[in-house]
Amino acid sequence: MTSVSLARTDAAIPGLSRFRARIASVDVVRGAVMVLMALDHVRDYVTNLRFQPEDLTQGTAALFATRWVTHFCAPAFFLLAGIGIGISANRGAKPRDLSRYLIARGLWLLVLDLVITPIGWQFGFRLVPAFALVLWALGWSMIAMALLVHLPRALVGVLSVVVIAGHNLFDDVSPESLGALAPIWTALHVPGFAIPGVLFVGYPVVPWFAVMALGYVLAGAFTWKDVSRRRLFLILGVAAVALFIVLRAMNGYGNSFQWAAQRTPALTVASFLNVRKYPPSLMFLLMTLGPVLVALALTERARGRFADWLTVYGRVPLFYYVFHIAVAHVVAMALALAQSGELRRVPIIHDPGAVPASYGVGLVGVYIAWMIVVLLMYYPCREFARLKETRTDWWLRYL
Repeated sequence: MTSVSLARTDAAIPGLSRFRARIASVDVVRGAVMVLMALDHVRDYVTNLRFQPEDLTQGTAALFATRWVTHFCAPAFFLLAGIGIGISANRGAKPRDLSRYLIARGLWLLVLDLVITPIGWQFGFRLVPAFALVLWALGWSMIAMALLVHLPRALVGVLSVVVIAGHNLFDDVSPESLGALAPIWTALHVPGFAIPGVLFVGYPVVPWFAVMALGYVLAGAFTWKDVSRRRLFLILGVAAVALFIVLRAMNGYGNSFQWAAQRTPALTVASFLNVRKYPPSLMFLLMTLGPVLVALALTERARGRFADWLTVYGRVPLFYYVFHIAVAHVVAMALALAQSGELRRVPIIHDPGAVPASYGVGLVGVYIAWMIVVLLMYYPCREFARLKETRTDWWLRYL
């Protein structure tokens, strides 16, 4: 990753090895979202429920909240990756060197997503159908950024805002209506099989690349005085949240489904917050990016053990991402062994028939399993961060 996200873009870029100083707020925020991300994956592995948390007809407010807090992860990944690219540019990286690195890094992320991480998800080597998830979108977004870094930042800023605000205008365009171009539209904007039975795109590239581009533009604020930067991030963050509340209350543009009163007040709030993530709607991005910007402002002076603990994860996010999948799977296998006496692989739960009806734990058990996974990842992350500080081996750039 960069000094800021699932994609490193600082010391790995030619000519920038002397710039090793890290930005504390970025590491803390990134560490926090990495920890939250594990909650979502662990829940998928060990839950005894066979429906999605967003299904408010069956779920509870607590279950929805468990899913909702993890919504901040992907937007933070992309925004912080863009900030990392921008900081590298601030520190003197030439656009040509940035482009070369971003293309190589983007291609590596595609390989990780389609070839390497599936091993952890399934503890097997079945690569078809392939599932294009967050690293897929990050990889293609970095490749897009390899072109955008050659443009003026102001123009990139305008482009990012236009795409984020306007992409929902195309929600009614279906892949089938585009004939031979259907696979491209699926990869860009509509989750589904881009290649039937072969490639399922869960994270279309639009508007994720625009979130990364926005981070690239906002990185210019890291050349400002601290107080001015914090003020900007606070203003933008609060404004985004306020705009989300107004637009969502109107049940208008920016999300493909409306909120409505539910059987309890808490579930009504959940309905209000239940916005489209795949692909991320305008309301989803306002709801999540706003608090992320506020967090960046508030954590610039973060100190203490908790901040240091989060920083451990935030400094090696790609290493954490790749290996926490296998750790979560091992914890799920241990649960299956404890419940049935059988040591078996546990598929990530999306299909109600994928696991025995007796398998799984309730929400409290999910949180316990999550804490176990996060704690098990602490020492490997700490030692790998130390290794990256003391060694310059080429392969360290890729984790």
